Amino acid sequence: MGKSTKYEAKIPDENGIIHYSEDEHAVWAELYQRQIKIIEGRVCKEFMDGLEMLKLPENRIPQPGEISEVLMERTGWQVAPVPALINFDDFFRLLSERRFPAASFIRSREEMDYLQEPDIFHEIFGHTTMLTHQAFADFTEAYGKAGMRASKAERVLLARLYWFTVEFGLLQTASGLKIYGGGIASSPGETVYALESDEPIRRPFDPVDALRTPYRIDIYQTVYYVLDRMDDLFGLAQQDLHALIRTARTLGEFTPTYPPKQKEAA
Repeated sequence: MGKSTKYEAKIPDENGIIHYSEDEHAVWAELYQRQIKIIEGRVCKEFMDGLEMLKLPENRIPQPGEISEVLMERTGWQVAPVPALINFDDFFRLLSERRFPAASFIRSREEMDYLQEPDIFHEIFGHTTMLTHQAFADFTEAYGKAGMRASKAERVLLARLYWFTVEFGLLQTASGLKIYGGGIASSPGETVYALESDEPIRRPFDPVDALRTPYRIDIYQTVYYVLDRMDDLFGLAQQDLHALIRTARTLGEFTPTYPPKQKEAA
C-alpha cells in the first residue's frame, strides 16, 4: 500500500483464471524451492500444517480459486486478486469480508531477494498458509472490521499491529522460537535473521506495545513481538481494538530502535 509500483496487475479472465508466462512460473518455482528449504525447522507447526493443507504447486503459480477452495472449507476465507497496491479502504473492507487481498503479479528476477510491495509469492506462501488456522483467520477478520471503523490516524497504529503479528510475528513453542509472520516466512534473509541474529529485540507480545512501536519496511526488523500461543490471537480478536488504540495514543509511541532513513541525493 505504498505510493507507486512498477508492477502491473494480472487480470483474471472470465473464468477467474490468471494467465502467467513460463518465466513467471519459473520465478515461482525458484522462490518456492529456495524458501521451502530455509523455513524447515524455523516456522511454527501451524504454518507447516497450512502448507500441507494448501498443497501449493512447486512449479507453477497457484490460481486464486485453488487456494480459496481450501480456505473456504477450513476457515471460511477466500483469496481476492488485487492490483499491486490498493488503498486502505479496500484493504480493510476485503479483510472484514474474509477475502484476503493478494497481489496478482510476481516479482522480477532482479528483485528475487527483496521487493517493497507484496507479490503473489509473499501473499500465498507467506499469508494464506496461516489463514488455514482459525485463530489467525478470526483475528485477521476482526482486524479488518476495526480498520473499517478507524480514522486515518487510528489506521496508522493499526498498521503496526498487523505488521508485528501477521507480517513479522514470532511464536514461542515447546521446541523454541518459531516464525508465523508471512513477511518473515517469505523472505530468505529475514527467516534466518529473525531467529538467529543477536541484533533484533524480541519482546513478549502486548497489543498496546505493538501499537506504540514504529517500524521501517526497507530493512530487517529491529523489533519482533513473540506470542506465547497462537490462540492468543483469538483472544485479541475478541478485544476492543479501538480501546487499545486509545490507550496506545495516550501513552505515546516508543522511540524508534532503527536509524533514520537517509534521504536520497537530489
